[in-house]
Amino acid sequence: MTNKILSIKPLGFQWETADPFLFCVHHEDQYPKGNEKLGPNTSLGGRYLGQDFILKDGFRMYHGTEIPGFPGHPHRGFETITVVREGLIDHADSTGAHGRYGNGDVQWMTAGRGVQHSEMFPCLNLESENPLELFQIWLNLPAKSKLVEPHFKMIWSEDIPSFLEKDDRGNATKVEVLIGNFKNQTAPSAPPNSWAAIPKNDVGIFNIQLDSHAKFIIPKSEFVINRTLYYYGGKGLSIEDQIIPNYHAVEVNAAHEVTLINGNEPGKLLILQGRAINEPVVQHGPFVMNSKAEIYQAFSDYQETQFGGWPWPKNDLVHPRELGRFAVHSDGWEEIRD
Repeated sequence: MTNKILSIKPLGFQWETADPFLFCVHHEDQYPKGNEKLGPNTSLGGRYLGQDFILKDGFRMYHGTEIPGFPGHPHRGFETITVVREGLIDHADSTGAHGRYGNGDVQWMTAGRGVQHSEMFPCLNLESENPLELFQIWLNLPAKSKLVEPHFKMIWSEDIPSFLEKDDRGNATKVEVLIGNFKNQTAPSAPPNSWAAIPKNDVGIFNIQLDSHAKFIIPKSEFVINRTLYYYGGKGLSIEDQIIPNYHAVEVNAAHEVTLINGNEPGKLLILQGRAINEPVVQHGPFVMNSKAEIYQAFSDYQETQFGGWPWPKNDLVHPRELGRFAVHSDGWEEIRD
């Protein structure tokens, strides 16, 4: 192990992350054909419905009881970034924003002073399977931004910059620049109060797909940042001549460029990077603040205000099957993608 590699750790269901991130979860579920209510067309017996996180028959229901997903729940003090690789998600929140997105889209929500939202995974296909793969990433907010107004932003797949780079043997690496800047490619702007909105914080989320035997160099950062590579697909990847087991996280020294050489099958990596906030982190369930007193206040505020209440008829709201990707923002602005 060289000084370019700082640590190598196995990944579980919830991935450990470095400041300014709080954690990342890789959801990968092979949902079966859907039923008329947009749930799985199969028996749900033997599951702890409402708290079903154990993989059974290839999928989980999570907090859903009829439709998989996460019914309405509160957040305060951080941001959620949801990167959907495959499948579609139905969103609704307490500000009135709602939509359906996926198949490469990214949703970025600043919880700030408080918001409720739901994330449901409707099984839209009646005649075929409904696979779903996504990353949900929590990005912290500094103390000065913990109580900003909530903000909802969509980054549609069509607007995400990507590029193909070939090595001297013609093996290709594809890079999607989901958040931030990478090799002269710049993602759409961050929400206004995000830690990522400040260029010197060099916050980035990049998805990398390597052909078999591809060689690729990750450039050094000009800033002092934390950078972690999550090897979530493939076999035989080496980083700086160190073989990395599949489904492992590699923390690297971002002050140096790092060379990847892939094995004999396609490889997949997610990169999270950014300047550390370097403030105390106190988390209790859906709230992330700087002190226990602020956590107690968050619970008190939620009990009193419900963070604006829930304007929807159900806390596991899903949209009509026939709708494509769209977003309606809290100010009424509509985006229709298909």
